[in-house]
Amino acid sequence: MPSLELTFLGTGTSQGVPIIGCDCHVCRSKDPRDNRTRTSLLIKAPDLHFVIDTPPDFRDQCLREEINRLDAALFTHAHTDHIMGFDDMRRFCEMEDRKMPIFAGEETMSHLRRMFQYAFDPPQIWKNYLRLSPNVIQGPFQLGETTVLPVELPHGKMTTTGYVFSREGRKLLAYFTDCASVPDVAREAARGAEVLVLGALRDAPHPTHMNFEQAFKTAAAIAPGRTFLVHLCHEVAHAKKELEMSEGCQLAYDGLKVLSTKS
Repeated sequence: MPSLELTFLGTGTSQGVPIIGCDCHVCRSKDPRDNRTRTSLLIKAPDLHFVIDTPPDFRDQCLREEINRLDAALFTHAHTDHIMGFDDMRRFCEMEDRKMPIFAGEETMSHLRRMFQYAFDPPQIWKNYLRLSPNVIQGPFQLGETTVLPVELPHGKMTTTGYVFSREGRKLLAYFTDCASVPDVAREAARGAEVLVLGALRDAPHPTHMNFEQAFKTAAAIAPGRTFLVHLCHEVAHAKKELEMSEGCQLAYDGLKVLSTKS
């Protein structure tokens, strides 16, 4: 049975948890699950290893999880908390002596090109520099034997890219973070996935992110095998909130490893 191994590299919101200068009970928590770096996911398929987003904490996340292989990177959008570890991909280019394939929507790729111009133009040739193979997403694409279906998600004034991953015709993972809602087209694309990852910022409503109530309703509509919630702010105490989860939903935490198909 096809499967993906998922490692939640980070599960926190844009400032991470604890946040600077805060003395709240979550920021002071001794529960390691309340210590959240910025959101990112490592996906290990049998043939390729790839990440979704490279946040500012990406170097530390790679060291913590002892990641020594990376075959590609996908990006949801160009907000700082999702891209500022971009240059840390250079080490994988150096170790494997090759370019790093990156995938992003047209707007996101344009921002990446502007912010990291030195890596794009002119293309780097030195072994220890960040060398890129940029791919603008224009529809479904392949990462080895994994089919990737991109979907558009509303996030304030911008649109982020969600991803649905399939192998051998099975929907193994849908990844939707940083969105105010999940439109019908995206819900249908993800329907019945083995694992659904959703952003759920907090209990209170937010103009550009789903809160817990919205995430629970979205998960129920998509009906995945399991749902993991990420992009959690410092208002969320893991031990307390996990007692309030809707059926089939659970909080992710940094370092959590999950197989997309239960054995």
